[in-house]
Amino acid sequence: MTMQKLTRRQFLGTSVALAGAAFARPIFAAGAKRTATDIVTLGKTGIKLSRLGIGTGSNSGNVQFGLGKENFIKLVHYAYDKGIRYFDCAKNYKTFEWIGDALKDLPRDQIFLLSKIGGNPEKPEEVIDMHLKNYKTDHVDAMLVHCATKDTWTDDDKRLMDAIADAQQKGKIRAKGVSCHSLPALRVAAKSAWVEVNLVRVNPQAKHTDGETPKWDGPSAGIEPVVEQLKIMDEKGHGIIGMKLIGDGDFKDPADREKSIRYAMSRPELDAVVIGCKSEAEIDEAIERINNALA
Repeated sequence: MTMQKLTRRQFLGTSVALAGAAFARPIFAAGAKRTATDIVTLGKTGIKLSRLGIGTGSNSGNVQFGLGKENFIKLVHYAYDKGIRYFDCAKNYKTFEWIGDALKDLPRDQIFLLSKIGGNPEKPEEVIDMHLKNYKTDHVDAMLVHCATKDTWTDDDKRLMDAIADAQQKGKIRAKGVSCHSLPALRVAAKSAWVEVNLVRVNPQAKHTDGETPKWDGPSAGIEPVVEQLKIMDEKGHGIIGMKLIGDGDFKDPADREKSIRYAMSRPELDAVVIGCKSEAEIDEAIERINNALA
C-alpha cells in the first residue's frame, strides 16, 4: 500500500471540522477494555493517535541507529502491524533521515507523526520544509520546540515558534508544542496559550524527570512538581504525552518498568505515552504491560 497524502484542501477542511467539535477525552463504555493501541484524542487538538507511541531517538537515536536502516524500517513496520500509529521523531536524532523510507509504504492518514526542532535556527521555515521533504509527506501532525530548559524559552525561541505557527496556518503542521527538560520551562509551557501539545518526562521513580536546574538533564525534583504542571495543562485542554517511562533506558529491572507504566496509565492527564524501543520484544513488552495496567 502506498503512502496516502492529504491535500492542503483536504487537510484544512478536516481542521475546520475538528475545530468545531467539542473537546472531550475518549469516553469508553462501561466494561470496555482499554489497550495500548486504542486510538485516542490529543487534548483539544482533535488529532487522533495510538495511546502508545514508539520513540526513534533513544540516546539521541544511537540505539535505533545501531540496528542499521533495514532493521530499523522492519521495526517501524512491526510496530505498525501491532497497532501502533504514533511515531516520535526529531531533527537531531540519528534516525531522522530514515523516517521517510520507514513510513513510505504505510497509509499516511493512519499515522500520527511527531517531530521536534531544537535550538533556534536562523531560517526555521527552511528547516520545517526540510522535515516535510525528508519525511516524504506534506504535513507533520505535531511539531515541537525541542528540549526547552529555561523559563525564557518562549522569548529565546520566538523565531522558531513564529515559523511553526505560520507553517500551521499553511497546513504544513497540524499542532504545535514543546518538549521540556526542566521545571522552569515546564511551568511556562503549562501556562502558554501558544502550546497545544506537551511532551513531559514522567515516571514515579523520578528518574531523568524535570528539576529546578535549567539544564537538559539536571537533578530531578521528584515527580510531584511535574504532576502539578500536568494538572494545569490538563485544565487548559493541552495535549499531553508522557515520555521517559523507562527512565531513559535505566530501568533494567522489569519491576521498575512495570511500576512506571502502571503509574503512567493511572495518570488521567496523559493522553498518550511514548517509549523508545530497539526490538520487537521491547514493543511486545510495552504493549503487554500497558494492556495489563489498563485491564
